[in-house]
Amino acid sequence: MSDPVYRSVEAAASVEALYRRALDNWPVAKRELFLPTRHGPAFAIASGPEEAPPVILLHGSMANSSAWMPDVALWSGKFRLYAIDLIGEPGFSARVRPPLDSDDHALWLDDIFEGLRLSRATLAGTSLGGWLALDYARRRPQAVRALALTCPAGIGRQKNLLLKVLPLLLLGSYGKRRIWEMVFGPAPAAPPAGTDPLTALMEAIGSSVKPRVLRIPQLTDAELRSLAMPLLAIVGGRDVLLDSRDTLRRLQRNVPHAEICFIEEGYHFLPGLAPRIMEFLERNA
Repeated sequence: MSDPVYRSVEAAASVEALYRRALDNWPVAKRELFLPTRHGPAFAIASGPEEAPPVILLHGSMANSSAWMPDVALWSGKFRLYAIDLIGEPGFSARVRPPLDSDDHALWLDDIFEGLRLSRATLAGTSLGGWLALDYARRRPQAVRALALTCPAGIGRQKNLLLKVLPLLLLGSYGKRRIWEMVFGPAPAAPPAGTDPLTALMEAIGSSVKPRVLRIPQLTDAELRSLAMPLLAIVGGRDVLLDSRDTLRRLQRNVPHAEICFIEEGYHFLPGLAPRIMEFLERNA
């Protein structure tokens, strides 16, 4: 049976080695956990005081928990963080991709909560991780204290990026760089110090991992209206994957208590948001 995540055995080994190298630079003290779930082991990184309010971190697709490294130093001062590698993504959790239009991922998160001995927690999610947080909140509202979402899937219309990038795929390294900039924005002239391991990991993921090509389920208006917990949504006006203005409209109409931060010039990747999210967590987590 072919691997649903990696293009080859060698690709998997390369990405996992680079991931381990990146985790060696985790900015605060951490404990690594493997939690049993019905879909195989789930890898988690725990940081922060054990008695502090729990916050579960759910990264996006084509990523792993290293995506949270710029944020955990600030957040772990006041919260117990659990960064979870999503199943079916290039982390250390099981390489399985259950259908999104089912309760499989909610049941998987049930197992995560049980493994961490949590009855209630705040969920912070990015992109696909944002969808997972929303899906869990609408199915298990009693378990979710608050939602902190960055460019979440599952609310606004999903755009057809493939039509835009097909011509660029014929242009070699230039085309790949343009696709990268469309999603993440222009690369900085000088990358921040200490980011080399993360950069190498992301480049390896881009060439080694099979992207999910699927329609992510949208929450209905009724499901959005059922979200009574505090909710922060941060979206970028130049997001090429998701229609952020549709996200804005649907939240304003159906979740009037939501705090929405619309960054007009923001892309699907929105760096530097740790202080804004921290302020929300301090009030609601």
